[in-house]
Amino acid sequence: MKIDFANLTKAYLEHKEAIDRAIANVVSSSRFIMGQEIYELEKELQEYTGTKYGITCSSGTDALILAMMALDIKEGDEIITSPFTFIASAETIAFLGAVPVFVDIDETTYNINTKLIEEKITEKTKAIMSVSLYGQIADMDEINVLAKKYNLAVIEDGAQSFGATYKGKKSGNISMIGCTSFFPARPLGCFGDGGALFTNNSELSDKIKSIRVHGQTERYIHKYIGIGGRLDTLQASILLEKLKHYDEDIMRRQDVAKKYDEQLIEHIAIPFVEEYNTSVWAQYSIRVKNRDSIQAALKEKGIPTAVHYPKLLHLQECFEYLRHTKGDFPISERVSQEIMSLPMNPYLSQEEILYITQELKELL
Repeated sequence: MKIDFANLTKAYLEHKEAIDRAIANVVSSSRFIMGQEIYELEKELQEYTGTKYGITCSSGTDALILAMMALDIKEGDEIITSPFTFIASAETIAFLGAVPVFVDIDETTYNINTKLIEEKITEKTKAIMSVSLYGQIADMDEINVLAKKYNLAVIEDGAQSFGATYKGKKSGNISMIGCTSFFPARPLGCFGDGGALFTNNSELSDKIKSIRVHGQTERYIHKYIGIGGRLDTLQASILLEKLKHYDEDIMRRQDVAKKYDEQLIEHIAIPFVEEYNTSVWAQYSIRVKNRDSIQAALKEKGIPTAVHYPKLLHLQECFEYLRHTKGDFPISERVSQEIMSLPMNPYLSQEEILYITQELKELL
């Protein structure tokens, strides 16, 4: 048996006719930039998340940049975030000349440890960027309380959690600005790069919309320094079709996770989801001591695995100037050496899950 890790082919074939028709409509109209589908998608995203304003953009990375530009983040400002995430979270902070300030993670959820944030706040701190890792949102109530106390902005990096809930509220609607990614392998993915931002603040919404088109307020009138950060219409048309079925996809992902849990709970620590959270299971990640050998053995059996993330941000060469050393974030460092993601997508069959877990159990 050969297992597909994300199964993007099935994701397309399941709705092939509708997606092909949507793409053809855009091609026929030739409205490739800011076509009507962009505005339709933004309306649908607003309704889905319960936010007042949804703004599409060119990628999850650009969503973070747009958020910080709208908040007037400047050189020397400090943004608190996690070292255990994809580089975009901290890279975008550094890109704007600000300083990423890392806080260790909670060992059960792998999200930022909210109890360690306050000690990292200084007079230079301007925002907290919380990453919703593997499909589960961090403890945003605690973060929002701290932000209010110190007059800080809160950005949710929800690249992996679109559709997840925290105490009944959707990812993207639990902070000042929520950001997400529609990278193809995300739970809701387009056929290239894409992203979105969410806010309930009209001034921030207007500013983000302006900055994503080079700071324009009207054609050739530029109020802000901006970027070319638009989502293209073809991607919006694809996302509109996939969004119609997204809640069903989430349920199927949750069913896959439940089946994994049932097979593995007596053999290994299964992923932990807070009782007040729902996860969209961007990844199903377990921890093993002899990861390299287990990955190699599973690969021989046709079972792909992945590591998210093997080298922490504070130890990356590009962040050497922050002068961190090994041992600065012990929980993150331990988890990064043990974490391993199993195949996760809505199309995994019971037979495939049994095959994966049986082969894994024999290696534990």
